[in-house]
Amino acid sequence: MLDYGQHNVLGIGVNAIDYEAAVDRIITAAKNHSPMAVTALAVHGVMTGVLDREHHYRLNQFDLVCPDGQPVRWALNRLHRGTFDGPPLSDRVYGPELTLRLCAQAAKDDVPIFLFGATEEMLQQFADRLCERFEGLRIVGKRASAFRQITSDEREELAEEIRASGAEMCFVGLGCPRQEIFAYEMKEHLSMPLIAVGAAFAFHAGMLEQAPPWMQKNGLEWFFRLTREPGRLWRRYLYLNPAYVSLLALQKLGIYRRKCDGGQSPSKELMFG
Repeated sequence: MLDYGQHNVLGIGVNAIDYEAAVDRIITAAKNHSPMAVTALAVHGVMTGVLDREHHYRLNQFDLVCPDGQPVRWALNRLHRGTFDGPPLSDRVYGPELTLRLCAQAAKDDVPIFLFGATEEMLQQFADRLCERFEGLRIVGKRASAFRQITSDEREELAEEIRASGAEMCFVGLGCPRQEIFAYEMKEHLSMPLIAVGAAFAFHAGMLEQAPPWMQKNGLEWFFRLTREPGRLWRRYLYLNPAYVSLLALQKLGIYRRKCDGGQSPSKELMFG
């Protein structure tokens, strides 16, 4: 179990952590009914915080930011290896895989879960497949996204629905950065971990194909997804990937020195539901 704490990756505090430690921290918070905001960031997620001062602030308020992408894990090892009191991270903490491991542990420990996000069809298929895979898993509630910004009254209604379900852990699948905004703003209303897991809903519902393991291992998942959705993703990868690599080089050289305690507190709520 490796947990070396949070470290600066382009001004975003990312946890140098492995699956075992991440699952342990989240399940412990669930059992203790402790508020907790969790996300798993790949390059795109990190860059959303680099480019937006308010989102930079949000991400740095999270309790656990897992290195979802291999390039984020590589950055932790290359930039901060000297501060680790053990071996380097040998694997990322991939949101879809973290979801499965959390569900497996939740089934063993009888931790009830709530699912929020996606469409009705995807949500139902996701829930069905999780229950088929993990005997004893209790999904006590689920709600599809409205795919729009919601009002404060709607937010309180949703929070009450989640609380009343008896859930002790909530998975959020709204896509980046909406799911991180949701977890950040909802944390103070719910005494449980809120885990932003992005495409895990679509992958495990069988509605979106995952990259082959060899591509995932070598940090090429972005290329696989680009070939599937070029019209939607080409701008993201054309601009953000080179910018990420360039800024990391500058951080390694000590030229880029953005701090994790900077950013700007959001001027208004942007809750998506």
